[in-house]
Amino acid sequence: MLRIEKLTKKFGRNTAVDSATIHVDKPMMIGVIGRSGAGKSTLLRMLNRLEDITEGTIIFEDRKVSSLTGADKRAWQADCAMIFQQFNLVPRMDVVSNVLHGTLNRRSTLSTLFNLYPTDDIHRAIDILDRLGIAEHAPKRAEALSGGQQQRVAIARALMQDPKIILADEPIASLDPMNAQVVMEALRRIHEEDGRMVIANLHTLDTARRYCDRVIGMRAGRIVFDGLPEQLTTDMAREIYGADATFSEEATSTEINTIDRSAAKAALAKVTA
Repeated sequence: MLRIEKLTKKFGRNTAVDSATIHVDKPMMIGVIGRSGAGKSTLLRMLNRLEDITEGTIIFEDRKVSSLTGADKRAWQADCAMIFQQFNLVPRMDVVSNVLHGTLNRRSTLSTLFNLYPTDDIHRAIDILDRLGIAEHAPKRAEALSGGQQQRVAIARALMQDPKIILADEPIASLDPMNAQVVMEALRRIHEEDGRMVIANLHTLDTARRYCDRVIGMRAGRIVFDGLPEQLTTDMAREIYGADATFSEEATSTEINTIDRSAAKAALAKVTA
């Protein structure tokens, strides 16, 4: 389904991603872990073609993504939605309009200029917001929402593209533990219910183990681990993070230890209901 062969990105003399090879045969939820600067974000940006590729190839369902240009490249970016750490919403615009921006790739210049949307698209946007548990916020400005709610708006915008792959670049890095779990649960449900491939950059080992079918570990631009979550041992984590025997997984944990667990369950139930 997805073949990445010897993918490399260089910035001058620095190599951000070094000959990465990944084969994915079916839709999966994949976590990419590693310390800051390991090349995780650059890898996803090359997949989405936001970054030019120095060497290597990307092939998705017999489409050579790494060679696409112009309209073909934009069509791929519609099929490969991107979710960012900082949400990338329009703060003063209402939530439903932010979600509708996921249709910009297929709208005319005139309709974009006057902010005109088909009724069916508006209804679909609200349905997606309802699926993510935030439909009641549709008329509010995006800036009025919490960080976790804004990230779910960003996920809704991605779903409006009806993509084949969703790439999430550190989607929970700026969220508190409860909202982080809500967002990861939403991404997991999208994978399971829609059959979409989800690839998420993550800092935390417990999150990767809990939500992902497969984990890829990167260190200094190279893939040093590619396996099942249960194969991600503490020793392997030390290798990925370049840490010594003092390394503790608690330093990367997103487990909720200090908040009311009943409140966390209630928040998750609202999303999964």
